[in-house]
Amino acid sequence: MEFETFTASLVDNLPPTAVSAYLQALWYDAHGDWDKAHHIIQDFPGAEASWIHAYLHRKEGDAGNARYWYSKAGKPFPQTSLQQEWEHIVKALL
Repeated sequence: MEFETFTASLVDNLPPTAVSAYLQALWYDAHGDWDKAHHIIQDFPGAEASWIHAYLHRKEGDAGNARYWYSKAGKPFPQTSLQQEWEHIVKALL
C-alpha cells in the first residue's frame, strides 16, 4: 500500500483491512480515536510497537512516559512535529 492510499482511507469509517495492527493503530489515531489506537498497540512487544506507543504518549502530552517508550524503541525523542512523526512512522511501516 502506498502512503497516499493509506492517508486517503482516513475518510472511511474503518481502517484498510490489509494493513498491520501497527498501521491500524496509527489510522485510528489520525482518525481522531487516540484511545482505540492506544488500546491496539499497548500490549504489542517490539521496537515498532514501542515507537508507536511513544508517539501516542507524546501526543497525549505525557513526555515522561513517551521518553520511556522511545527508549524501548531505540529512538531519540523527536524534534519534529507530531504530524511529521506520524508520517515518518507510517512510511517506515508500509
